[in-house]
Amino acid sequence: MSKIIKQFLAAVLLAVTAQTGSAAEVTLLNVSYDVSREFYKNYNPVFAKYWKQKTGDDLSVNQSHGGSSKQARAVVDGLEADVVTMNQSIDVDILAEKGLIPANWAERLPNGSAPFSSTSVLLVRKGNPKGIKTWVDLAKTGVSVIIANPKTSGNGRYAYLAAWGSVVKQGGTPEQAKDLVGKIFGNVPVLETGGRGATTTFVQREIGDVLVTFENEVGLIKQEYGEDKFDLVYPAISIVADLPVSVVDKVVDKRGSRKVAEAYLQYLYSPEAQEIAATYELRPRDAKVAKKYIKTLPSLKLFTVDEVFGSLKQAQAAHFKDGGVFDQIYTRR
Repeated sequence: MSKIIKQFLAAVLLAVTAQTGSAAEVTLLNVSYDVSREFYKNYNPVFAKYWKQKTGDDLSVNQSHGGSSKQARAVVDGLEADVVTMNQSIDVDILAEKGLIPANWAERLPNGSAPFSSTSVLLVRKGNPKGIKTWVDLAKTGVSVIIANPKTSGNGRYAYLAAWGSVVKQGGTPEQAKDLVGKIFGNVPVLETGGRGATTTFVQREIGDVLVTFENEVGLIKQEYGEDKFDLVYPAISIVADLPVSVVDKVVDKRGSRKVAEAYLQYLYSPEAQEIAATYELRPRDAKVAKKYIKTLPSLKLFTVDEVFGSLKQAQAAHFKDGGVFDQIYTRR
């Protein structure tokens, strides 16, 4: 083989190697709340395919799930999340307070950086033997209620706020609301740290007459354990639970993953991602998708946290800080 041909083949091999090497292998860590795992398990490969087509890069998304507040603390303590996808804004705010993200994080994406929402509903045993229909029914003697701990779980926090707000929004006083919520938590036999733990207690351990949880968790329970074992009860009034997301700036700038991390969250607003969310009974922002799923995500009478409590930060300070209202009513059991 002549020297010229050898040089030519070497140049071709070098070009092919360079071209092949241009496709990077990229990883992201999404730190999320525990009830979201099935949605992201299905969203991640869809986004990875989109990202591959757009950039040629292969993407792997690692997941971490747990109680929302516990997850936020883990990120503050050093868990290097590229993105956080939480179930309450205060668990993202704490990252801003610690300098991991900017204070205006909620302005970076539409709808306060919450691509979908959920609400608190009631799941009862088949046939609803205790006749549970309203928040008031959860306070009755002899009713065993399963709710996640509102100090460690956004799921449990929204359940607490929904019950409290149901009184105030229907003309009741804060003292009446406190009395109702106190009686409800007096009927809670065990406080799990997260929503998935509460589900396990109710479904697998068969403890409790009713599980108060996010709407999207109910669909997953019925898929896994069967439609014939539980009934879904929508209370006459409940709460809007916005599900916020954010890039963790300090991490993505360190890792060089900002571009893909931002795209990962932006794509949650795409019709394709909104459709996936709706199939997992997360309430989409896309009006066309929401209309398509009206049977499984019916219109409800809902109130926002701000309407009753001023803000989630204010609710946190009054109700869930050490020594707050929750500690007062729960320790009196």
